[in-house]
Amino acid sequence: MNIGLLQFPDETAAQQKPVPPYAKWGTMAMEKTKERYPNANIIDYLHIGRVTGPKSTTEKFKLWLKSAQKEFGVFVDIEFNPATNQVINITFRETTR
Repeated sequence: MNIGLLQFPDETAAQQKPVPPYAKWGTMAMEKTKERYPNANIIDYLHIGRVTGPKSTTEKFKLWLKSAQKEFGVFVDIEFNPATNQVINITFRETTR
């Protein structure tokens, strides 16, 4: 009697998801937040959404940081020219929740 091995599809390929369009802006938000808050660790990340205006687009993120002294949130807005992807402005706003 010959019992064949069970064959499973390539699990790594099955788990891959397409890269979201905001991914590069999320990476930038984390890098700039690390520069601004070098003594804090980013422990959570949320893409809030995209706001498209007549001349610029803004990607909005909320990052949760933890330092030795406190835990806090930072809203990061990255405004850019959608035609050139050139950053126009990055704003940071701290929050307690």
